Amino acid sequence: MNQTIGDPAQSPDGLLAVGQVDSDGDSAPRRFPSMIPSIVATVVFPPLGLVSLAGAVGYRRSVREGRPSVAQAVRARDWATYAFGAALTTLIVGALAAFLLLNDHAVLRAYFDLDALKTSIPEIGGAFLGNLYVSIIAEIGIVIWSLILVVGRSIPGRAYLPIRLIVVGYIDLFRALPGLLTILLIGFGLPATGIEFFAGMSLYQTGAIALVIVYGAYVAEIFRGAIDAIPSGQLAAARSLGFGYFGAMRHIILPQAIRATLPSLLNWYISVLKDTSLLSVLGLVEGLTTARIQVTFMSNLSPLVGVSLCFLIVTLPLSRLTDYIIVRSARKRQGKA
Repeated sequence: MNQTIGDPAQSPDGLLAVGQVDSDGDSAPRRFPSMIPSIVATVVFPPLGLVSLAGAVGYRRSVREGRPSVAQAVRARDWATYAFGAALTTLIVGALAAFLLLNDHAVLRAYFDLDALKTSIPEIGGAFLGNLYVSIIAEIGIVIWSLILVVGRSIPGRAYLPIRLIVVGYIDLFRALPGLLTILLIGFGLPATGIEFFAGMSLYQTGAIALVIVYGAYVAEIFRGAIDAIPSGQLAAARSLGFGYFGAMRHIILPQAIRATLPSLLNWYISVLKDTSLLSVLGLVEGLTTARIQVTFMSNLSPLVGVSLCFLIVTLPLSRLTDYIIVRSARKRQGKA
């Protein structure tokens, strides 16, 4: 009896690879797709594993009958995967539930006391509006400031070399310093100078300035990458049409760069919103500070969960919007929109 290589197309992933040829010349399969995944899936999550096992058994039967059904093999593999995923999810959820119920529900009471949440949420929500206010003002300032930086860094000509060096030094400096340190230097330093313009600023204003200075250095690099990705011929064509450098940047280059970086800008806004909690070191009574005060009075951590929910209500939809914009842009580039 001789061995022959079977047709891999008869089974998914070429699993039915080796057959036997008997004395009559008929091919009889010797190796079948392994049923071990389906059996294990049945053990770890029977509702879905049994479906996988039925598909595997049906495939083996179809092979013996000489008409292998690839659909049944694929069905067995897919349902085994679903079973493993469901088993892992059940394990994680079960472990989390067990953790919350440990020590006579001590963890659940410490973090998810409904009475404490109901009492603290209104005050925390009102203070969280301060976070939103600072983040929106800061994001507008970050975009404007970073555009100024990227134009200054990319301006051509030897005469503008000092400007380019200053911008590069600024970006390198504030990307290297910790954000909290910059917030302390700006938030406490500017009012302490005694200059009337800065001394009259509120904590919201000095906090927003600090965030603009920190994040402007990062976002400027994002814009620079987007500008470098635009074909240089567009700038040359604009100059040939009579546009100056700044006119070409304003009307042709920057609009394209802003559209290309919109998902990144949304991601950075989420980071800015989260980092508004750092302004509590300046004495700003925002959402996190209010939650910490509530924790002290209640001797319970539920107010911190409450302020976490406030952040999630804003950041999760923005994250999904960012994903949607990325997918839509990819489809447009592929001509599927």
